Amino acid sequence: MPRIQNDCINTIEIKKSKFITYLHRTQNEQEAKDFLKAIKKEHPNANHHCTAMIIGNIMRSNDDGEPSQTAGHPMLDVLMHNEMQDVLAVVVRYFGGIKLGTGGLVRAYSSSVQEALKVATLTTVTTLQEYQIHFSYDLIGKVDHYFRTQNIEVIEQQYEEDVVYHFLVQDDISKDLMELTNGKIQIKYIQDIETECVI
Repeated sequence: MPRIQNDCINTIEIKKSKFITYLHRTQNEQEAKDFLKAIKKEHPNANHHCTAMIIGNIMRSNDDGEPSQTAGHPMLDVLMHNEMQDVLAVVVRYFGGIKLGTGGLVRAYSSSVQEALKVATLTTVTTLQEYQIHFSYDLIGKVDHYFRTQNIEVIEQQYEEDVVYHFLVQDDISKDLMELTNGKIQIKYIQDIETECVI
């Protein structure tokens, strides 16, 4: 599930109303409340500070004075549709004098969050498996060629009695390495490592 890498701010204007969207990565509700408090302090004259958040299994939204289900819920729908995780969206609205109607508000708040997501840097957590292999020096060419063609990065190399490589992969390549070396390789699974990658 995607997360935002860093806080993101994006502004759109619809019929003279300004919608400023803040996307904030958060791990818990208290952190989200503290961030909202800071935004309200930064924009004390705004008409609305609508919110939507997804933290683990917790999903909440707030219309902050807009007609029911026209702000927070549509914002939450956008976050859910994009499968976002650990995020608080705050849309600050400065009313421009032209009423948008309920449908217009739903579109405005949805668009605000969608546009912010377009400019945000998103990441995802991937589980990689760490392995260690031992093999004889005469297999270096074959093993290195295989690693290059599979885009596998060796994170540690040791050249002792045998060659020792440590590397991370998403899928188990033990069978491939055994076939490549005619079984003349020792493969040891070390651990699973979660890593965050930009998507």
